[in-house]
Amino acid sequence: MTEAKMLEKKIWSTVLNEELDLLIYLPPTFSPLSKYPFFLVQDGKDYFQFGKLARFADELVESKTIQEAIFVGIPYKTVEDRRAKYHPDGAQNEAYIRFLAHELVPYIEANYPTYHMGASRFLMGDSLGASVSLKAALKYPHTFGNAILHSPLVNEELMTLAEKANPALVKIFHVIGSEETEVPTTDDNVANFLEPNLALHTILEARGFDYYFQEFEGKHRWKYWQPFVKEALQFMLDKEQFATEDMTV
Repeated sequence: MTEAKMLEKKIWSTVLNEELDLLIYLPPTFSPLSKYPFFLVQDGKDYFQFGKLARFADELVESKTIQEAIFVGIPYKTVEDRRAKYHPDGAQNEAYIRFLAHELVPYIEANYPTYHMGASRFLMGDSLGASVSLKAALKYPHTFGNAILHSPLVNEELMTLAEKANPALVKIFHVIGSEETEVPTTDDNVANFLEPNLALHTILEARGFDYYFQEFEGKHRWKYWQPFVKEALQFMLDKEQFATEDMTV
């Protein structure tokens, strides 16, 4: 099997007034003559290193289980930088979401052959990275039609957005651990992640989103999230999903 390519790029964000690093995975049989769905992955380096994202994608493509896709990892610079951009109340949260929708999406679509539609664009993240992924998808559902959430921090704002969003526009993969009741946070506090996630689950299920949910036995750790990276790809990247759209997009 041909090896996938991993590219390191940089992008200047006018919205954030800074340069950001990108880790871009191109699938094994990548061709500029084909079109691909793409993922914007928060905590990008962690997903490739601890989540085994590239390995799982390669395995599932080789077994013809999923559609090939492009994965764009966005590493965070520091713990403080991550909180400022990813936390729903973070100082740069709104600007970061605008960067994703108005700068990063156009950059990827200008440089790589992709489907230009919300259903073929995916957001992925763990913890705070899941929070910003969900918020971006709910605020920009025509831009991002899919969100993968590994144990997000959930607050009232996210639940309100979920209650108001059009469930026909966003597909969601959502997991949370049964032992995530006392999670140390980056502001030196301890938070109960489980209870708000179960409340969010109730809202998403009741509103009729295309939705996968599982409460796994485990804690707020990559050890427990890793298997659900593979599960998420299988749920999101239906092998036939884009085949009928290839000639019309």
